[in-house]
Amino acid sequence: MIKKLEEIIATVKGYPKKRLVVACGEDPHTIEAVSRAQTEGLVEVTMVGNRKKIEEEAAGHGVSAAFSKFLDIADTKEALKQAVRLVRNGEGDILMKGLVPTPDYMRAILDKENGLVPPGGLLSHVTVMEVPAYEKLLILSDVAVLVLPDLEQKIKIIGYTIEVANALSIENPFVYLISSVETVSQKVPSTIDAALLKVMAERGQIKGARVEGPVGLDIAISRESAAIKGFKGEGAGQADILIFPGIEAGNVFYKSCTIFAGARLASLVVGATAPCILTSRGDSEESKFYSIGLASLLSTRRRQQK
Repeated sequence: MIKKLEEIIATVKGYPKKRLVVACGEDPHTIEAVSRAQTEGLVEVTMVGNRKKIEEEAAGHGVSAAFSKFLDIADTKEALKQAVRLVRNGEGDILMKGLVPTPDYMRAILDKENGLVPPGGLLSHVTVMEVPAYEKLLILSDVAVLVLPDLEQKIKIIGYTIEVANALSIENPFVYLISSVETVSQKVPSTIDAALLKVMAERGQIKGARVEGPVGLDIAISRESAAIKGFKGEGAGQADILIFPGIEAGNVFYKSCTIFAGARLASLVVGATAPCILTSRGDSEESKFYSIGLASLLSTRRRQQK
């Protein structure tokens, strides 16, 4: 089981390099992360964007802009379109967002004719977080894409997080469905979905994980709290995966952990034909670097399973 983000990087270094396509990589954090990933042998980079600006930013931050390939396209929308095309055509294994608005990035991935989403696919956001106070990595979803997922969407979200857990060598992970209470109540809709999902897992309709819910956050990640409250669910206080009822709860948890608890993270958009890196504008070079590592790990696992 991988328990630290550094272990992701160490693992990926043992695999063949993945081909990373960066859309509009004109911001310094992206350039630094991508340059580091290439230097450390994780990926081969195709940089798509305004070459002059990218080289100026790289020089200003003392970073090499000697990427494997360079597609010099000044227009942001065209650069994004061409980056997606490269991945769609099999010329790249991973897509990464640079200095481009998130809505534009998501629209390009979702484009029915030229995007990266298979028929009937659903895009979701998965974060792998290393919190100093927790004994292992936490996998979170959804904190950035799906505003208020319904039951069917939550089933897919759980499937995505299980895939990421397996890539981290976490077999049969503990999935905790977060709500404000442990009892099922019509007044709290998330408790109804959680109860249904737990039953579905018990009946084999959701495979590859042990699902518990509804539960408060404290029960999911604190053995002491679970014991005090008398919660008997399997894996209480040892969650591998947290599924939030909506983006508001998930995003607040995500940002609280990074700002107040010093958590480090890697984030991806999943559900596309290739891993797509989507980090916040406020995320550091380190977060972007670890996201490249996570995307490489997931891409390698998918290839191994074909």
